[in-house]
Amino acid sequence: MVQDISPAEIKRFIVATLDLEDTKPEDIGDDEPLFADGLGLDSIDAFELGIALKKAYRLDLEGAAQASFAHHFRTPSTLAAFVTARQSQPAPELP
Repeated sequence: MVQDISPAEIKRFIVATLDLEDTKPEDIGDDEPLFADGLGLDSIDAFELGIALKKAYRLDLEGAAQASFAHHFRTPSTLAAFVTARQSQPAPELP
């Protein structure tokens, strides 16, 4: 059974994965942009985060249009919905 992933879980995952020492998950809004004027992530962060999400949540990305990934990585809420929709097995516990 696939579980729903919450924006709070995604925010904890982002902070832990990218080792954002000066950022707490609760300081990130559910609809805060992850890039540019929001959290300030860059393309390298996006790549690292994408690889980590694929491994941790066993995401099924077959058939997913890569061009639409930017849309899904826009905010913690959109990323949580994407992960929930694409995971193929239940997620492991966060570190």
